[in-house]
Amino acid sequence: MSEFASVLRSWRERVRPEEVGLPAGPGRRTQGLRREELAALAGVSVDYVVRLEQGRATHPSGQMLGALATALRLTEAERDHLFRVAGSAPPPRGLVPRHITPGVQRLVDRLTDVPLAVFTAAHDLLLWNSLWAAFDGDPLRRPGLERNVVWRHFTQGHEGIAWDAVHDEEFARDLVADLRSALGRYPADRSLADLVARLRRDSPEFERRWDSAHIAEHRSSRKRVRTAVGEIEVDCDVLSVPGSDLRVVVYTVAPGTPDADRLDLLRVTGLQDLAPLHA
Repeated sequence: MSEFASVLRSWRERVRPEEVGLPAGPGRRTQGLRREELAALAGVSVDYVVRLEQGRATHPSGQMLGALATALRLTEAERDHLFRVAGSAPPPRGLVPRHITPGVQRLVDRLTDVPLAVFTAAHDLLLWNSLWAAFDGDPLRRPGLERNVVWRHFTQGHEGIAWDAVHDEEFARDLVADLRSALGRYPADRSLADLVARLRRDSPEFERRWDSAHIAEHRSSRKRVRTAVGEIEVDCDVLSVPGSDLRVVVYTVAPGTPDADRLDLLRVTGLQDLAPLHA
């Protein structure tokens, strides 16, 4: 058995089902994940996982290895080892980090009563809980650049979010400044450089703010968001993850308010379409 097949199977068997939101249930023949469970978490076929563990599938793509590392809750060192024994170079250190650490994954798994999502330093959405999808719209319906906050803000606006003019200007200015800071930390990241180039080309508002060379960090804010159950006023806090440069964005509401009641209702309805049926 190859080293890749060996560590893949070993790491699959050490992940407890409850760690990834699956019921343990009686009568399981393995202490860890079943192959079909790993396949579902990584977005691949069960047959492909079988072939990987038997050494019959070689040279998996970097995207596939990254998906497996996230599904298996690997540390950064373990992820790099998985890449190497698969015959691939680990993600370069000079790129915007995208690896979801086990601690961040557990945070998303445990905090289900507030909308919560994880972003890269370039504001790419990586991970979210079900309440975030109900609150902000299902990210699975947004391909590619549509999952980048800066791109959406400057090319599509912020329909459904109520801000005054002062807050709107501050938010836009801070997004641009945050992206400039990320470009300074990761100058070798071609995807980030391409994002900035496209924004400067396609959005005069982004270009104007970019030319101002403002440097700052994205701050916490308060806003009203139109949802399927009505408008909800939330406090938006951005938490930094030490050592990974990921951002955890959390929406909270004041307890005992109509906003808290609406968020409770949204937690129940999820992604259901509450629009009235027409005869």
